[in-house]
Parts: sequence; structure tokens; C-alpha cells
Amino acid sequence: MTKHPRFLLACAALFSLAGCAKQNPQMPELKTEVGQLNQKLQRLTDLAIALEQQTTLNRQSSNGVYLLPTAKSAALLKSDIGQLEVQLIRVAPDATGVQAVLEIKNTSGQPLPPFTASLSWGQLDPVTGKPLTVDMQTQTITVEPDLLPGPVKTVEVKFNQVTVDTLGFVHLHNIVATPPAQPVVATATTPVVAK
Repeated sequence: MTKHPRFLLACAALFSLAGCAKQNPQMPELKTEVGQLNQKLQRLTDLAIALEQQTTLNRQSSNGVYLLPTAKSAALLKSDIGQLEVQLIRVAPDATGVQAVLEIKNTSGQPLPPFTASLSWGQLDPVTGKPLTVDMQTQTITVEPDLLPGPVKTVEVKFNQVTVDTLGFVHLHNIVATPPAQPVVATATTPVVAK
């Protein structure tokens, strides 16, 4: 008689252990959610690292402003035409490299004057995080006045011989205001009459 209750107790323990061993039907869904959260966390970590790199480069820069496409963030620049907030948006692959839009905003809200600037781009050193000047390229951009002047200008730019993955930095520098074009004044002439 004493063996029978022990046997039942052992069977009950075995059945409860078997129930624990069964896979929870929500387990695959939980694994998927954990994987998605890990990916989001990795993206946020990469974004934070790129933003810190961009901030460091701009602290060390005495001319212009650095933008890292991976930082996806604006940077401030004190220039001769005012304090500017500069951001690189809509970065996409192009047939010859990368195309993007450079957004330049006067933080005071005043209309931006016409200006020219140099725009350099290239790769970052994977060890130091600093711009590599070996294959760096530069172009001049010209911002013309609009019919309705405003504090924000957008400039479509192309970066040749790089991909979205290898475009490490963009450097906007040497901003120079250009004088507005003088209006052409027509002068009246007196017709000459032949005698």
C-alpha cells in the first residue's frame, strides 16, 4: 500500500515535468520580438556613436561644419552670414554615386543671403573616425536668392564615386556671401536724325 501512493506521486511529478518541457505556443513570437528589439537597439547604438563622432569632429573644426550621414542629425555652424543649422536629408544611391539634399537654415529666422560654399566629402578612417583626405572630393555650391526670400534653403547635391555605405562625411566650409546682382537700368537715347 505504501508503494502505490509513491507511484502516484512520481507519476504526477513526471506529468508536470512533461508539461514544462512542452514548448509554449507563444515562444516563436517572443523570439521574433526579441530579435526585432535587438535590431532596434543596434540601430540606436550606431546612431548614438555616429552623432558623438559628428559632435567631436565639429568641436575640433575651425572651418565649416561636418555632417555624418549615419548620424541623421543637424549641426550648427557660425558663419559670416549668421548661425546656420545644416542637415543632410534624403540620402539615396545614384547612378554615379550618392544624391542628397542639403538643408541650410538661418537660426535667427532672417532670410538667407545668396552665397557660395565649398562642399567636400569622402570616407572616415575606420580606426580614428577622422576624415580621410586621400580620396576626398570637393565641389562649389552656389545658393541664389529666391523670389520670396526665407530663412531655409535646400540644395540638391551629388557625391560622385562613393556609395551610401562609403559616404562617411560631408564638410560644408568657406561660406562667402555674394553681393546681389545690380539691376540693369535702361538709359534713354535721343534718336539721331540724319540731315
